[in-house]
Amino acid sequence: MSMHPIAHAANRPDHPAVIMTGSGKQITYGEMEAESNRFAHLLRAHGIGAGDAFAVLLENRIEYFTLIWGSQRAGTMLVPISSRLTAPEAAYIIRDAQAKLLITSGHFAAMLDDIRKECPDLNVLVMDAGEGECFAAALAAQPSDPIPGQSAGMVMLYSSGTTGRPKGIRPAPPEDPDPAAPVPLIGLAVMGAGMPTDGSMVYLSPAPLYHAAPIGWCSVVHRLGGTVVMMEKFDPEEALKAIERYKVTDSQWVPTHFVRFLKLDPAVRTRYDLSSHQRALHAAAPCPVPIKREMIEWWGPIVNEYYAGSEMIGMTLVKSEHWLAKPGTVGVAVHGKVHVCGPEGEELAPDQDGLIFFENENLPTYHNDPAKTAEAMHPKGWMTLGDIGHLDKDGFLFLTDRKSHMIISGGVNIYPQEIENLLVTHPKVMDAAVIGAPCPDLGEKVVAVVQPKDTSDLGADAAAALEAELRDFLAPSLSKIKMPKLFDFRPELPREANGKLYKRELRDEYAAKAKEAAA
Repeated sequence: MSMHPIAHAANRPDHPAVIMTGSGKQITYGEMEAESNRFAHLLRAHGIGAGDAFAVLLENRIEYFTLIWGSQRAGTMLVPISSRLTAPEAAYIIRDAQAKLLITSGHFAAMLDDIRKECPDLNVLVMDAGEGECFAAALAAQPSDPIPGQSAGMVMLYSSGTTGRPKGIRPAPPEDPDPAAPVPLIGLAVMGAGMPTDGSMVYLSPAPLYHAAPIGWCSVVHRLGGTVVMMEKFDPEEALKAIERYKVTDSQWVPTHFVRFLKLDPAVRTRYDLSSHQRALHAAAPCPVPIKREMIEWWGPIVNEYYAGSEMIGMTLVKSEHWLAKPGTVGVAVHGKVHVCGPEGEELAPDQDGLIFFENENLPTYHNDPAKTAEAMHPKGWMTLGDIGHLDKDGFLFLTDRKSHMIISGGVNIYPQEIENLLVTHPKVMDAAVIGAPCPDLGEKVVAVVQPKDTSDLGADAAAALEAELRDFLAPSLSKIKMPKLFDFRPELPREANGKLYKRELRDEYAAKAKEAAA
């Protein structure tokens, strides 16, 4: 069976391709095929040819897949924009990618006015909007047969811009321009993660589609003929409800989702039948060992972890049983070869922390940024995502933290991940971020920004008591230099909807405070 929605539309046109958990909206493979063909025609009608870019600023909604699969036959470059960005940030990406069209929805109406000011010549199509630039009307006017000369499209994701401007990750062009040609992620999904190829998969996607993992894995599910069950936005109990209701077999998470699940009342947690659930993948950030152990105890040995990046330069994978033998590992390489290197580029011995590089034939570049591309390269032609970690003697990789998050306090390198991982396991903590703030004596001081589980802990007296409790809790595990000098309690932290923490916002805020204090 050919592994592509085109084939599934021919063989099983009535099989659901996407179900939305909130609205209950569904689209079949047959419907998705017709809509995708219409969209490919629409791109051509707008003068967007193979290799040209168009931008997408949308909430999680069913039409996103029309855009993904239409682009996949038109040979175009789809540029997803995070719905968390400001108008100037979005406008920067649109200009940087040289996008010839923006597709958005009424949900972003206010932001769109500001984007237009910055990009006055931009063509725009809007979902749920009035006349003029109505996406639905423009799509309906196109034929539903395939466009002539179909070719595989690409997706250019932008880094979340945790340091400076976001950068476009320009993938290496596909080796085979045929839209139905296999992609590397298929092999990893089937051979590595064990996803079924018989079209029986029901895959729960709780994260925003503009991210690498959801867009990549949902596309794989469609190549394998499965059904994507997509949440409009993540809610821990709603996710459990969806697993029971749709008999979900496969799913994809980040550690923040696990933390939210485990903070649910035990009565709520055990209310739902999760027996259909056979494979739960997680990635995107290192998972605290106690959190993952609890998830395996609850869900069984179905929790598989991988380490990769939007750059797709390599991937490691670990199944539950290997993880239980080596807690904290992200596994062995299943795509690319791992090298851990010291500051001079020298390869390090097992158990020594250094910068992690992947060796791979097909490497991306950073769009319009040869300096950033060069900075990520090793003299031997390997590439890094900027993460620090080590290999053990058996070739299992362990992550320490991101290089850009490292705090240097009194000349000592401190990795915030270790402190955050401890904090989130405390029963009174919902979320935690550890950053370095400017300090005249030490260069940087360790600051813990904490979201208490109970808002009553935000008052001055309660916060002081909670701080004392957290210091006692951390003391046995942390050396004195790593102990936060300051605890800052807040109702919530700046997180991306996929669970990614925006540390830059917190760091910028503390840097500004330090500047004011010094003035």
